[in-house]
Amino acid sequence: MAAAAVDNAMEVVPALVEEAAPEAAGLSCLVNLPGEVLEYILCSGSLTAADIGRVSSTCRRLREVCQSSGKVWKEQFRVRWPSLMKHYSPTDYVNWLEEYKVRQKAGLEARKIVASFSKRFFSEHVPCNGFSDIENLEGPEIFFEDELVCILNMEGRKALTWKYYAKKILYYLRQQKILNNLKAFLQQPDDYESYLEGAVYIDQYCNPLSDISLKDIQAQIDSIVELVCKTLRGINSRHPSLAFKAGESSMIMEIELQSQVLDAMNYVLYDQLKFKGNRMDYYNALNLYMHQVLIRRTGIPISMSLLYLTIARQLGVPLEPVNFPSHFLLRWCQGAEGATLDIFDYIYIDAFGKGKQLTVKECEYLIGQHVTAALYGVVNVKKVLQRMVGNLLSLGKREGIDQSYQLLRDSLDLYLAMYPDQVQLLLLQARLYFHLGIWPEKVLDILQHIQTLDPGQHGAVGYLVQHTLEHIERKKEEVGVEVKLRSDEKHRDVCYSIGLIMKHKRYGYNCVIYGWDPTCMMGHEWIRNMNVHSLPHGHHQPFYNVLVEDGSCRYAAQENLEYNVEPQEISHPDVGRYFSEFTGTHYIPNAELEIRYPEDLEFVYETVQNIYSAKKENIDE
Repeated sequence: MAAAAVDNAMEVVPALVEEAAPEAAGLSCLVNLPGEVLEYILCSGSLTAADIGRVSSTCRRLREVCQSSGKVWKEQFRVRWPSLMKHYSPTDYVNWLEEYKVRQKAGLEARKIVASFSKRFFSEHVPCNGFSDIENLEGPEIFFEDELVCILNMEGRKALTWKYYAKKILYYLRQQKILNNLKAFLQQPDDYESYLEGAVYIDQYCNPLSDISLKDIQAQIDSIVELVCKTLRGINSRHPSLAFKAGESSMIMEIELQSQVLDAMNYVLYDQLKFKGNRMDYYNALNLYMHQVLIRRTGIPISMSLLYLTIARQLGVPLEPVNFPSHFLLRWCQGAEGATLDIFDYIYIDAFGKGKQLTVKECEYLIGQHVTAALYGVVNVKKVLQRMVGNLLSLGKREGIDQSYQLLRDSLDLYLAMYPDQVQLLLLQARLYFHLGIWPEKVLDILQHIQTLDPGQHGAVGYLVQHTLEHIERKKEEVGVEVKLRSDEKHRDVCYSIGLIMKHKRYGYNCVIYGWDPTCMMGHEWIRNMNVHSLPHGHHQPFYNVLVEDGSCRYAAQENLEYNVEPQEISHPDVGRYFSEFTGTHYIPNAELEIRYPEDLEFVYETVQNIYSAKKENIDE
């Protein structure tokens, strides 16, 4: 009988949604059910928020069931935005209807801003003040971020321009939040020794679009600790570390008991889980990101040491970080508590080298040089983070393919957050922005700060100030959008169009065209360096701006390009800046690019049709 009543009620609900004045018999059938049953029906997943609103307006009974803080609106919120539920505590009172409205409004605002970015910033890098609209938005930031993530997760090969700018905005928002958290972290007293927390901030800042949290990384480390305890139980079933609870900071004083922990750790980390130092790909930034160290089970001395240190301390072994030159180490005290100690009272642990325990002499042999006693000393959290960021900075300077120099920019931000008055790094940051042609106003601010810190830098500062001001003036003098029509006589030799997937005849790379010129528009020096005169048609032929699959942007001569008869998506970070969709054969320009090349889209369709008609004929033959 109860099941039949529920079935009847399930049939009545659609009628309530669709009819302004439902029949009394149907409504009576529904409202006489217990509240739990009504909630079950209304949470069945078949009703939208608008449906719930209409149902709740039919009578007092249903309005009570659909109360704003009840299960019905909570389920509507959960189904629509499941990733947000982790931000709510089960014990908190929440007005779910109001949260639904606020999240809906935030989503509309987010989409409005993302849609405006292409028109506002198509021809330039998003300026520093370009994100001011976002920072001034009302409502919880997590709602806005969630909408940006929803845009990024849109299925298919469409909305590429939306995804491009949503990614930029999300990158900026998260980095600003992480940088503020890091600055607050750095204000902690010197004895605050959460090395892992600091390392995670660095990881998060360099990977703001990844889902990285201290909680998740700590959970992975806790699972390693459990494995170590299991091994330790086999060595000494009464070991005091086995009684430690999560979060405790107890330390074991007996050297023999500490040694048992380290033996168990070495077995689990290096024999069982196969962690190892990454000798084959040492200069890879992934080796410095803690979440990647745990995933790939490899790293460099400093990241491997931080993992080893964290596990050891959780199990009561008071290891300490040593900022040893060329090879980060840990030290393990062998002397009596309270005694005056020197560098020979410690054993030094090489976490990169499978936990090998070294003497002072072996440490010097490891790096091939004698060092002073001061370099065997322990360092605080800030010095450890300084070294990690310094490694990233060195890797950023080595970047070749990544023309945005994102790693270098991120590592400079991090280093200057710790040491904001480092003149040489400020100068490097100003030069980098100048080289990339971005944020001229910020360049001037940096240069003014440098001049205040060190008036002796007036030569380098003066040069950059002059050229930055010239850049700003040129931007002001720029005329409107240049429109290129294929039908113009001067463009008669242009054979290809924007959106076509091409292949370079000489170098074999795949690319997509996003611009063209009837002849080479680069300067004499570029033409000479690129040996353009050696081409049969020299510089008097069309040249094409192309996005290459390796992430670079190039300027290629027409005679060096050919159609790619097996087109594929080009995984370039700037594809969305110019194109809105990939059809499987070509890219469709977004509105801003189409304004500049209004006749190319029709040409693309004709070209693609001809290519595949010819391909089909060849197959048939």
